[in-house]
Amino acid sequence: MGGLRVDLSGAEIRGDPAAADCGSPPVYLPRQPAAPPLLALDIGGTLIKLVYTASCGGGAGAELRFAKFERRRLQECFDFIRAQGLVRCNGSAMGSSKENMTLKASGGGAYKFTEDFREKLGVFLDKVDEMDSVVSGANFLLQNIPGAAFTHMNGKRSSIDISPNNLFPYLLVNIGSGVSILKVTGNKKFERVTGTHIGGGTMFGLAKLLTGCKSYDEFLQLSQKGDNFVLDLIVKDICGELVCQKQGLSTSTLASSFGKVITSKKKLTDYRPEDLASTLLSAFTYNIAQISFLVASILGLRRVFFGGSYIRGHKSTMENISYAIDFWSQGQMQAVFLQHEGYLGALGALMSYGDPGDKITNFEETKEEENIHESAVPVDGTSTGEHNDGNIFPYLLVNIGSGVSMIEVIGNGKFERIIGSHLGGGTILGLARLLTGCSSYDEFLELSQRGNNLAVDLTVGDIYGEHGYPKIGLPASTTAASFGKVSSSRLAEYKVEDLAAALLNSFTYNIGQIAYFVANLSGLKRIFFRGAYVCGHEKTMDKISRSLKYWSKGQVQTTFLCHEGFLGTLGAFWSYENMGIDGLAAHDVIREVLLGAPYTGQLPSLPLTKQEDNGEGMTFEGEVERLRHDNAMLKSELERLQRENAELKAKLVKSGKPNTL
Repeated sequence: MGGLRVDLSGAEIRGDPAAADCGSPPVYLPRQPAAPPLLALDIGGTLIKLVYTASCGGGAGAELRFAKFERRRLQECFDFIRAQGLVRCNGSAMGSSKENMTLKASGGGAYKFTEDFREKLGVFLDKVDEMDSVVSGANFLLQNIPGAAFTHMNGKRSSIDISPNNLFPYLLVNIGSGVSILKVTGNKKFERVTGTHIGGGTMFGLAKLLTGCKSYDEFLQLSQKGDNFVLDLIVKDICGELVCQKQGLSTSTLASSFGKVITSKKKLTDYRPEDLASTLLSAFTYNIAQISFLVASILGLRRVFFGGSYIRGHKSTMENISYAIDFWSQGQMQAVFLQHEGYLGALGALMSYGDPGDKITNFEETKEEENIHESAVPVDGTSTGEHNDGNIFPYLLVNIGSGVSMIEVIGNGKFERIIGSHLGGGTILGLARLLTGCSSYDEFLELSQRGNNLAVDLTVGDIYGEHGYPKIGLPASTTAASFGKVSSSRLAEYKVEDLAAALLNSFTYNIGQIAYFVANLSGLKRIFFRGAYVCGHEKTMDKISRSLKYWSKGQVQTTFLCHEGFLGTLGAFWSYENMGIDGLAAHDVIREVLLGAPYTGQLPSLPLTKQEDNGEGMTFEGEVERLRHDNAMLKSELERLQRENAELKAKLVKSGKPNTL
């Protein structure tokens, strides 16, 4: 195979990459021989992606062409390969000798379906590591194809020129069935820093169950026609429009995905599939963007590239990711997308034809990997009973309500809301009601105790086989994509207990992962959890604890505030006053701090820290009394406006004019 290679000189995309119906346009290679054809595959958890060279129809050079098939339709993929003349019927590559009866292949399926390719096509699969291929594919596009990188913001697609001298380092977020996040520092130099099991497979799996869609493209089409506000809880729903105005919050800010479902009497069949699809898309694209933002912040990167087969050039997907990255980074980061983003692995595998054998440097085992963990220093040996005001601070307080809020507490009465997540208790219970019909959180937890999440969750073993993915330390039992194994669109075919178990797993682990990243970014080594959706629920606490232990490698202390002042997992008793959060935890008047809305920074008008008053520190009791007074004044003003409105309506009725108020 040493004579086979791809000549990239002069490569360019044919057609208009921005055209809505363009899909994956061919790439013209003016100096690439048309024969023999080259073929490479990326066989993932749900899709098979093909990249191959073909004749330009009599002209010089060749084209890179692209095709994809659902993994469960493997025979269709075989038929296509034969029909395109990419292998002879006896298995020999067209125009090649016996030494070239091998195809380059990436992804877990390259291991799982080796025998199928040998039996059906008579070819052997030369396996190329998936992460190596994805990085090589991305670098190929960025360094060789003009116009391959672009942004998509406020409905506008803009190509960007990236100098090879200014490309590295960057963060590559590959959205497949699950999500892998890689730090790329050069050609053939990278490290996989983390990933998340909530990816494209999760969206598609839940979309099948909730909307009955048969394909991911159908799901995306449904989402275009829907309104996520039908099911999503927004800030105005929690604290009212007047409080939003006072606190400087946007009334339409997302607080809890699917959060309105928990107070609705509607059943799944009462919701439009379009609204369900729109809610799913916003929920999970925002979550992927938030995790990407946190990881990029920890690593000090400002450029984030998004690839993977679940982006599909879909405008709303790219718009959501771009908006979220810009929002959380306050304009300091930019989401960049790639043409042919779903074929990075296959492109990288194709580039390996004729590779001189230079080993790709994967810094997975090196010190560089510790960048994402180095803020999480080992907890000191102080026993729980010895905590005092001097050594309990600073810590991260995570409140799990309908949404999730994360607050840094640095001392008595000194705290600041850092960030929030829209995937909280309201999301878990909202989806649980739609999928299982449960009427309460306790009933949902009882169902989850009897369920097996592996009935619907896609594992690393399902993709790679019984040995897992040892190169990056992922055993076969690791969840690769929550709900990624869902193949049927008939909800009744799945046990409600299994669905409940999968829901609990996916969202508790997600909360734990985000909490760890936030603590890491802020240099905090203690995390306290509180909120109705976690405290008193042993299984929920256990899963969050396991998640934190996994992500922090056991170096972050996790405790739970169950009932007022009780640290459940450590068995110690504390007052909120001693923890420095008496004003935050005990008084509902400052509940705006606990909103699950995606927000970065300090709320403009909210008294998050002690204020000075004529040289003397104002107590929280005094601040609470002031807020109560302000609240009473607002209520009085509202009542006055309502009276005036009623009087005006009465005058209009009396005058015989139409009532348009």
